[in-house]
Amino acid sequence: MKRTLLVTLSLLAVAAGCAVTPDLPRETLEAQYLARPSDMRTVAGTRLHVRDTGPRQGRVVVMIHGTASSLHTWEGWAGRLEDAFRVIRFDLPGSGLSPPDPTGDYSDARSVALLSALMDDLDVPRAALIGNSLGGRIVWTFAAARPDRVERLVLVAPDGFASPPFEYGEAPEIPGIFGLVEYALPKFMLRSNLEVAYADPARLDAATLDRYHDLLRAPGARRALLDRFRQTILTDPVPRLAHLDMPVLLLWGEEDGMIPVSNAADYLAVLPDARAVRLDGLGHVPQEEDPMTSLAPVRAFLAEGR
Repeated sequence: MKRTLLVTLSLLAVAAGCAVTPDLPRETLEAQYLARPSDMRTVAGTRLHVRDTGPRQGRVVVMIHGTASSLHTWEGWAGRLEDAFRVIRFDLPGSGLSPPDPTGDYSDARSVALLSALMDDLDVPRAALIGNSLGGRIVWTFAAARPDRVERLVLVAPDGFASPPFEYGEAPEIPGIFGLVEYALPKFMLRSNLEVAYADPARLDAATLDRYHDLLRAPGARRALLDRFRQTILTDPVPRLAHLDMPVLLLWGEEDGMIPVSNAADYLAVLPDARAVRLDGLGHVPQEEDPMTSLAPVRAFLAEGR
C-alpha cells in the first residue's frame, strides 16, 4: 500500500495548495468511533485503541491493519468470527484513535514490542495473527521473533519485500512536498487514493471514506504517518521467513493495485508451510471490499488450528 500512497498523497499535497485541513478534536472522534471508554488502554508507555470481543475462553485471533488505516478495516470479519474466536484488533500508534507514540519510535521493532506487551496485558499467551499490508509485515516479523506466541498466520497482501522507493537497509527518500499532507488533506483526493485499494471503486462507500478522512485528522496522526514512512528500513525477509514453521495463509486480491498478487510467489518460495488463496475481482483490502467472500478461506484456515 505504501508505494501508491506515497505518490498519490504527494500529488494530493500539491493540488491542495494552501487549503488547510485542520485536525479534529479527539473528543469528537472518540464520540463517533470509540465503542467503549475502556477500549483505550495504556500499553508499553503509549495509549492504544483496542477492541476485544468474542468469548474469553478458547482460541484468540489478533488483527493488525495497514498504513493509514485503523481497526475498523476488520469490521466485516470481526463480527463473523467472534461467535467462535476471541477477536482482538487495535490501532497502531498514530493511527485510528491511538495517539502518536510518545517515544516517537515507529519502527518494526517497536511494533513487535507493542504487540507482545498488548498480548501480555490481555493475558493472551498465544494467538493466530492476521495482518494486512503493513500489518502483514508486522505480524510475520513478530512470528519470526516470537514463534512460541503464534499459532498460525494470515497475511493479507503483506508488505516486506523491497521495491521502489524502498530498498533493503535504507530509509526511503520521502519527497519534501509529501510533508504537506500534515496540513492539507482534501477528501476528494483522499478518495482517489483509497479507490486504488479497491478492484471496484464503487465499493468504497461514503461512510468508509468519511471514517478514513476523519481518523487521519486525529491530532498528530498525519505527522505519525510521515514518521512511520521515514523510519521504515526493510531488511531482506527471506532468512526470517524461512524459519517460520507455523501454518501460513496468504490471501491476495487478483486486482491488487498496491502490492501485486505476483508477490505471493516470493512468500511461497521461502515459507515452509504456506498456501495462497487468490481472490477474483478484489483488490488490496478484500476484508473491506467483500468481507463475506474474503473471510471464507480465512475461517476455514483458522478452524484447522488446535
